[in-house]
Order: sequence, then C-alpha cells, then structure tokens
Amino acid sequence: MSEFMNNLRRTTMCGVLGMANVGEEVVVMGWTQRRRNLGSLIFVDLRDRTGLVQIVFDDTTAKEVFAKAESIRSEYVLAVKGKVRERSSKTDKIATGAIEILADELKILSEADTTPFEILDDTNVNETLRLKYRYLDLRRPSLQRNFIIRNEICKAARRFFDDNNFLEVETPMLGRSTPEGARDYLVPSRVHEGCFYALPQSPQLYKQLLMISGFDRYYQIARCFRDEDLRANRQPEFTQIDVEMSFVEEVEDVMHPIEGLIKNVFKSTLNLDLGEGHFRTMTYREAMENYGSDKPDTRFDIKIVNCSDLFANSTFKVFTDALAVEIGPIRGSVRAINAKGLSSGFSRKDLDATVEYAKTLGAKGLCWMNWPVGGEIKSSIAKFLSEDDIANIKERMNFEEGDVIFLAADKDYVVFNTLGGIRLYVADKFNLIDKDRYDILWVTEFPMFEWSEEENRFMAVHHPFTSPMTEDLDLIDVAPEKVRTKAYDLVINGQEAGGGSIRIHSREIQKKMFNVLGFTDEDIEKKFGFFVGAFNYGTPPHGGLAFGLDRLTMLICKDDSIRDVIAFPKVQTASCLMSDAPSFVEDKQLDELAISIKNKAISR
Repeated sequence: MSEFMNNLRRTTMCGVLGMANVGEEVVVMGWTQRRRNLGSLIFVDLRDRTGLVQIVFDDTTAKEVFAKAESIRSEYVLAVKGKVRERSSKTDKIATGAIEILADELKILSEADTTPFEILDDTNVNETLRLKYRYLDLRRPSLQRNFIIRNEICKAARRFFDDNNFLEVETPMLGRSTPEGARDYLVPSRVHEGCFYALPQSPQLYKQLLMISGFDRYYQIARCFRDEDLRANRQPEFTQIDVEMSFVEEVEDVMHPIEGLIKNVFKSTLNLDLGEGHFRTMTYREAMENYGSDKPDTRFDIKIVNCSDLFANSTFKVFTDALAVEIGPIRGSVRAINAKGLSSGFSRKDLDATVEYAKTLGAKGLCWMNWPVGGEIKSSIAKFLSEDDIANIKERMNFEEGDVIFLAADKDYVVFNTLGGIRLYVADKFNLIDKDRYDILWVTEFPMFEWSEEENRFMAVHHPFTSPMTEDLDLIDVAPEKVRTKAYDLVINGQEAGGGSIRIHSREIQKKMFNVLGFTDEDIEKKFGFFVGAFNYGTPPHGGLAFGLDRLTMLICKDDSIRDVIAFPKVQTASCLMSDAPSFVEDKQLDELAISIKNKAISR
C-alpha cells in the first residue's frame, strides 16, 4: 500500500483549481456527483463545497486503480491523487471547466446507498422529503452557497463592530419569563421545583443592563426563541445580529452608524456598493397611508389613495358603515389603488379571483372599477355610484382608459392590510418588480401604542422600553394613541430586515409607559423588578437594534424561503422532520422535574 493510502492529506479543494495549476500533483477529496464509464475511459465529477472538478481514469492509470474506479457510484466519498492537466474539451458550465485531474491513485473513503433524490440544484423534489433528508439536501451547491454567504455576513459584521469599538458579550440563554408579547419557550428547573426558565425572545433587557453597566457599545450574534405560530419567513428559533449603544438620544445616532454595517455586508457578500449617502427615510404614517404596510416595497409605483371624503354622503351602506366606525382610537375609511394600464390583464374571472384573495387578507370584500380601452367603465358597485361619484373618482385616482381600480372600505388597519396586499398581488401578477434591485429604506416614527379590541386596552407596538418622541411626551397621559416613538425599522425589498429604538432611560417616563399599559406597581416589580431597579443607579441614554440574520441572508441570497438559509430548520408545526423533534421523554425525566403530562397523546 502506497504512502498516499496510509497518510491521506488533502492538498487543495475541488472548485479552486484552474489553468494556473496545470502540471501540479494534487490530492482532492469529496463526493461523487456523477460517473461516466466509456469502457477504457472513466470520468468522475468530484464535488466539495467549493465546486466540481473532473477526474479522469484512462489507459495510463494502474489496473487496480482503474478497477476500483469502475465500482464508484453517486455520492461515494473519494480521495484522489493525480496531476492537473488542461482539458481537451473545455466547458464554461463549471469554474474548473478548463482543467481536469488525471488520477494516479484512488481511495474510496465511504460508499453510499442510492439517495432518495438526486443532489442537484434543479431537483424536482417536494420540500418535505428534502427536509427529512436535510443532510443530503445541504449537499446541493445552491444551499451551500447560501451558507457561505451567511458566514460572510457574520464575518463582515464582526469586522465592522471591531473597527467601531463594540464589544461582543454573550447574554444568558436561561432567563426569566416576561410574558408580554410572543409566548416564551419554558425550561423546567430540576433544582427549583415548580420553577421555570425562559429561553430568550431577544437579549433586550440584558443588553440594556450592559449599557447601565458601562459597556458603552455591545453586539452579539444571538440565538433567540419565540413560541408563535409560524409563517413563511418565521422560525421558532432564529439568529439576531444584536446591537446596543450608549450616549445616543436621537434615531440618527443609531441609524447612521449602522448603515455602515449594511453597506459593508453588501460589499463583502455581493461586491455591491450602496453609495455614500444615508438610506432614505419614510415615516410610519407615510408608509401605511401610501403602501398599506410598515415594510413597504417601493420598487414599483402603485400607491394607496384616501377616498373617504368622496363618499361622506354616499348611499352605499358598505362605505357609510366603514366611515362611521369609532372604536376607541380606531377609525374607518374608504381607500383605493389604481393599477394603471392593466385593465386588459383583468378578465371577470381575474377580478373575482382578486376579490377572493382580498378576503384572505382579512377583508369582507373588495370593490373594483375596470375601464377597458375604447370601452365603458364596468364596476362591481356600479348601481351605487352616481355620475358625480365617478367624476370624483376619475379626478382623485387619475382614472383613465386602460386602468383598473380596487377600493376597500373597513377599519383603517383592515383597509391598509387589504390594499397593501393587493398592490403586491398586482405587482407579482404583472411582473412589476425589478428583482435585480435592492430597495433599502428606514421607516421611523412608529406609534407607541395600539388599541387591542380583544383586550380593550392599549398594547405596546414594540416593547415597553421604547422611548417616545420628545415632542409627544405630553400626550402620553391624555392621547396615548397619538404618541410616536423613537423607533426605526430597516426595510429591504418590502421585508423588515431589522429594527430597534432609542430606549427609555428616565424612571418617570418608564413608569408612565407601564401605567398606560395597565401595569400595577406590583406587576412591574414582579415582571421587571430586576430591570427597573437598575434605573436607580445612573442610566445613560441608549438605543440599539437587531437584524434578523436569517432574513438578511435570505434577502441577500434572493431566496424565497428562510428555511434555505437555516441549516436544520423547523416546518410550520414547529417540528423537525429529520430528527422528529419535539419528542416524548421518559417518565423518569419528568419525575426528576416534578412534571406530569395531562392528556398525553399516544402519538404526535
């Protein structure tokens, strides 16, 4: 047996070889992507995370090595020693398409059964099967590219923070439950019978305490957990790039420095220069009224227009009922969007489908007006519209031949969600979005409180430690619904990439905040005593934010699913198809924790 067989040492990776390496003797290792046996000639495409390289076995190869090569099958793990040479038939389909390796020696490091699906980027396999065999799915080059980019994002972030005098500090994974917001994941304590830790929804309290401790600038790439119903871009466990800074009082004090982080990330991962100026800013009110969303996608120009005043004296009950809404601070309205020039793309069937889609967004219905070129206006509410109504709509909406208008009437938040969703639906249907463009903006001046119809009280829009805008301080006691905050979200291509706020550092303002939320002094002490007590010992003005690493990676990779940038993700039931977690545990383990299970299911 040769020295190679006894002492395996890889000298290079597969995808980095090129013409500069011709004549070199190399050792490569990886997985067999494909094997082609032409009788006296065998080609093997060997794959590692850097790419593919072609291995050749021919009549110059030793007989025992050639015979071994004949036994190679897909996904066998190989070690190959050989000389790099120029390919006689080059290809531009792979990065190493100008060269190949003529094999001298071969070792099969591991054999493989036939895989349940081919390891190809364009594999037509349902996601359930891919997630069950996630370790195979992760061999696909597109997924490995995602994780290389994710790693580069983390490297760029750490470089930025190190260059700007931040300290990386780890905060606890086992903390106290503060059930205000999403549900906590609870961890029972064996030592303290009947007591529970909570996994962190974010390091929020701890990072603020670090500012009180004098750390000045903190960051952490932090694992977080939320026990909530899953959506397409949500996971029960996720990762944040978490930041906090002392001696900042205005939103720009955080937003502007952190823009440097985002610019560094885009430059490092995509070699994309986002320019010298600051990102543009839009207030929450502007975002909602124009786009129906606090994370507006402004890559296409369809805006929501308020038409409430046009129907103040309408006989159409749907409109008048909406305009009469007055529930606490909640009001109703009639608003519309104009899909200009798209009338021909909406048959009656298409219009009906759009109405049905609106219902999935929470609307009771959706009104439309369609004006085909050379034809007359048709409308789902034609019998309720006077000539004056139509004239007013034409003027307000710039409604012309070839346009189609959609109108929604309900409580404001329903109208915004409906028309915000419909504008995205229209943009997707007619390919109005430039998918090659990155649209980045800040949304600021979020409301501090929102009215909960279910609980009949005000709730914090963000968290109870967000600072109100200085000019709105006097409104906290008399008109809390009008109070705006020093909060900010960074929106990329219509998705929230991260967000944060300037924090409350005044004991008096923090107490007012808790009072509006209905917390008694006993509640405050019970839930946040360890935190608010620290305010008694000198609290600097401070603020910060957190970026969702998973979502930021997804946006940079232009992937449609957050699961494709998380190594071992959960599905919508918060379960792992590969490991079958969560699972039942033995009664002995439950006894040690003094826990019993009610209505224990036979199977999950």
